[in-house]
Amino acid sequence: MKSNKDFFQKVYEVVKLIPPGRVSSYGLIARYIGSPGSSRVVGYAMNVSHKFLDIPAHRVVNRVGILTGKHHFSGINLMKDLLESEGVKITNNTVLNFEKIVWDPSKELN
Repeated sequence: MKSNKDFFQKVYEVVKLIPPGRVSSYGLIARYIGSPGSSRVVGYAMNVSHKFLDIPAHRVVNRVGILTGKHHFSGINLMKDLLESEGVKITNNTVLNFEKIVWDPSKELN
């Protein structure tokens, strides 16, 4: 069985590819790396990534565009502020036009 470290590294490699102004979801990333039932573990990877690594964790949201990881950033509005600085519109902690700006690595990288 592979360690979480190996899994987390695969997640980080994909997340680094999300373009500014776009977002992806935990589930889309999990599916792309071959673990479709592991979206929660992708979330765990995001929870620690922004504290230690140069990973754009703010670009990863839940499957409907809600900023579910915002509590793991320094300051409750940092995730929102980072996304908005890239041109992503947020209302009530949800990405507006999510379906238009979502970045699916399975479609973008293959």
